[in-house]
Amino acid sequence: MQKTIVFTKKGYEDKQKEYDALLASRPDAVADLAKARAMGDLSENGYYKSARMKLSQVDRDLRQLKYILRFGKVQESSNNGIVDVGRVVTITTRDTTKTYEIVGTYEANPSEGKLSSSSPLGRILMGKKVGDTAILTIGENKTEYSISSIT
Repeated sequence: MQKTIVFTKKGYEDKQKEYDALLASRPDAVADLAKARAMGDLSENGYYKSARMKLSQVDRDLRQLKYILRFGKVQESSNNGIVDVGRVVTITTRDTTKTYEIVGTYEANPSEGKLSSSSPLGRILMGKKVGDTAILTIGENKTEYSISSIT
């Protein structure tokens, strides 16, 4: 049985747009390959090799996105006060305060404040409420996070 790939609504829509844009670029990649093939001697034709690699990359990305979209599921976040996909959570440690949006694996980007629900930090935060503490242990280091707010 295939595992569901969790997305926020925006994340799923972004992947759909990415798929559509890639699909629209494929005819140009095919045309480039045909143009390169028409130049003759394929063994010494760098343009042909480059065009073939470009088309292969487009096809590979299309297959991957199609798979992601097929098994992707938008998870609606309920307003029940717990950390879940689609919620924005502010966490504090002794030294810092950080705010993250909890998202699915394929839309995570910590530098943009998007934290995967399946990352080590995301996993320990899931299901917690304001005021709860979560302890992340990596090797011998333990970091305690306190949940300040959930929106």
